[in-house]
Amino acid sequence: MPSDQTILAFDTSAAHCAAALLRGPDIVVSRAETMTRGQAERLMPLLQDVIAEGGVSWADIDAIGVGTGPGNFTGIRISVSAARGLALGLNKPAIGVSGLEALAALAPEGRTPAIPAPRDHVYLQAPDGTPQLMTQEQAESLGALFLCDDANAVVRAIARIASERVDLVSGPPAPLYVRAADAAPSRDTPPPLLDP
Repeated sequence: MPSDQTILAFDTSAAHCAAALLRGPDIVVSRAETMTRGQAERLMPLLQDVIAEGGVSWADIDAIGVGTGPGNFTGIRISVSAARGLALGLNKPAIGVSGLEALAALAPEGRTPAIPAPRDHVYLQAPDGTPQLMTQEQAESLGALFLCDDANAVVRAIARIASERVDLVSGPPAPLYVRAADAAPSRDTPPPLLDP
C-alpha cells in the first residue's frame, strides 16, 4: 500500500460501534462506543465524526476496512452492508477482515484468538483454518485463549490488515457467519387472508 493512503475501518459485530482512520502507517483517530443496540443508527454519525476529527473528507478515503464477524448476526449485517454501500457510493474498495484475523494480529504468541459468543461459547479459528463455535471449556482444552474486549484495538487491527489487502480485493466483503441466525419463527397466528 502506498504510504499516503487513507483507510476508514469500522466494526459492529459485538456490543460496540467502533471506527478507526488509518493514514499511511499511523492510526490518526480511533473511537469505540459500547452499545448492545443502536449500532445502525450510530454508525454513520460515528464515521462522520472520525473523518472530521482526522481532518479528511469522504473523498479522501482510499479504501474501507470492515469487521465481518463472527459475532452478533445483526451487527455483522450492519457493518458489511454499510461497507458495501460506502464502497459503491465512493467508488473505493471495501476489504473484509474477520474478527479472528484482527485478534490474531493482537494475540500474544501461544494464545488462541477467541471471540465470546452467547451461552458460554466462543468463536475460534480451528487448526484447519475454519472458524468454529464451541463451549469455552472445549476451547480452553485446546490451549490458552486470547479474548480481547478492547474494541479500539480490534478496529485498529482491522484498519491495518485492510491496508495490506487493498491491492488484493476481488469482490465485496461478505459476512462471516459461523452459525445460522437463531431467531425463532413467530408463534402468533397469522391473520386470515380474505378473498377480494
